[in-house]
Amino acid sequence: MTGDAGASRLVLLRHGQSTANAEGLFTGLLDVGLSQTGVAEAHRAAAQLSAAHIEPNTVFASELRRATITAQTVVDDLRLWPARVLRDWRLDERNYGSLTGLSKAEVRAEYGDAQFLRWRRSVSGAPPPMTDAQYETLAGSPLFGRLPAEALTRTESLTDVQVRVRAFFAQHLVPLLRAGGCVLVVAHGNSLRALCGVLEPLDDTELERLNIPTGYPLVYSFDETLRVRTRTGTYLNTESAHAAAELLAHEGGT
Repeated sequence: MTGDAGASRLVLLRHGQSTANAEGLFTGLLDVGLSQTGVAEAHRAAAQLSAAHIEPNTVFASELRRATITAQTVVDDLRLWPARVLRDWRLDERNYGSLTGLSKAEVRAEYGDAQFLRWRRSVSGAPPPMTDAQYETLAGSPLFGRLPAEALTRTESLTDVQVRVRAFFAQHLVPLLRAGGCVLVVAHGNSLRALCGVLEPLDDTELERLNIPTGYPLVYSFDETLRVRTRTGTYLNTESAHAAAELLAHEGGT
């Protein structure tokens, strides 16, 4: 592992491009797989970690397939056996409410840029809640049938996501990082954005502007008090990751 000997590390990785990402949809809690590009991004992420000599000893992922597939790809490519992917619903993507499954371009055209960006990027704003039919369809799926009731709401703001991510951080990440571990968390644009806001004091404007592209490992290191050493972390491929983040910003983020 590169960097300071004994320093704790947290690697954040947004899953590879999903099939719904490729189609330009509000994905949220839809449980979709990876596109061919997404599979390639997962392998690329593993290669970047290998080149940096970063070998996570604990791997977490959300309950959604696009994250678990990405995480398992990294584990397999790095031969982190017998490591296994630990799933936690609190890392799931933000619930986009009634926007779930809709075309981003069509929503933007219908409601205008200001409302579109408010639903996608604001910290406290939440999209309109799911209809009864949308909610019941998800609630009756095998995934949400085995998860606790609080895993499925009608809609969420980024603030709501931060509440559950903060609880995950306190329960799982704090003990591992205090022990000097190297942890990989594979999740989603919004749940990782929320986690960044837990790791360091980002204000609402900074969180709104934060874009995390798919497939680029973002590394945080910590001092003995669990204070981050480098603000907003460091991408292993800085130039390409920042270019991808700029493209996200141009498209409206996440």
